[in-house]
Amino acid sequence: MRTIASFLRILGFSIFGYFFLDYVGTTGDTSIFLEKPWMWILFGVIMLFYIAAEICVAALKSILYKTLSPEAKARYDKNIATEKENQFKWLKEKYKKSLDSKALAEEHEIILDHNYDGIKELDNNLPPWWVYMFYGTIVFAVIYLVRFEVLNDYSQVEEYEIAVAQAQLEIEEWKKTAKNLVDINTVTFLTDASDLKAGQSIFNDNCVACHKSDGGGGIGPNLTDPNWILGGGIKNVFSTISEGGRDGKGMISWKTELKPAEMAQVASYVLTLQGTTPAEPKAPEGDIWIDPDMPTEATPETQEITIDTTAIKTINE
Repeated sequence: MRTIASFLRILGFSIFGYFFLDYVGTTGDTSIFLEKPWMWILFGVIMLFYIAAEICVAALKSILYKTLSPEAKARYDKNIATEKENQFKWLKEKYKKSLDSKALAEEHEIILDHNYDGIKELDNNLPPWWVYMFYGTIVFAVIYLVRFEVLNDYSQVEEYEIAVAQAQLEIEEWKKTAKNLVDINTVTFLTDASDLKAGQSIFNDNCVACHKSDGGGGIGPNLTDPNWILGGGIKNVFSTISEGGRDGKGMISWKTELKPAEMAQVASYVLTLQGTTPAEPKAPEGDIWIDPDMPTEATPETQEITIDTTAIKTINE
């Protein structure tokens, strides 16, 4: 296992094994190695077995070589030397051809006439790869000239403006899913179980002293009834948590203590308390809040009843 080939095989197998396990085990956006750290142990055991197999194969080759006769060893060594000589032969030939250089024994054919204090110059050809790249730059320059100077395609200023506009669209799209950039204008009610669980944890750590663990209210108002002092809904609740309640008697601002994502989580959890029954509910405070975005429908209590008095007849008639 002292050959470069064995080390390359181990490296290749480790890379393949890592990506294979990650591809097979990962179900979401997070790598299986992050979700389940014990996968590193499994990966390490697999690599240990593979390295052990490489060592066993190398040891077996060494033992078999020692059992050969001197003549067989000579033939074996000769074959190995031939294989090494022919290794990467095609690549070596292509590399030599790409240089287009003369062999050392043929350099006398390209020596120039001038001599500088015994220093002579060889008239070597330019490497073909360099020549082809030079021709490619000429073709590119012609196409560029025709496209942008003759046909008047987009200018550098227009290209910059298009790139900036595209970047702005990508930023806005990214902000929609970047939880820590959420604000009063972009906050939405979170329904994911992990977010609501995180919001409950934040609520238990910071809010139960005033609102009780079931949201029934203590120093702070009842969070389970439909009444709200500063308005209900995710945006109003988020704003109250972020900026604080009424001056002098409302709750403090939490924007210096909680991240925007955490405020969105606890605001969403608070809204899940609506309609629940706390053990000792505090009397409602504020006004009943109706979501202005909810469609309103006429109810029997609010429908206007019109009676045609001309159609009424008494029994006496």
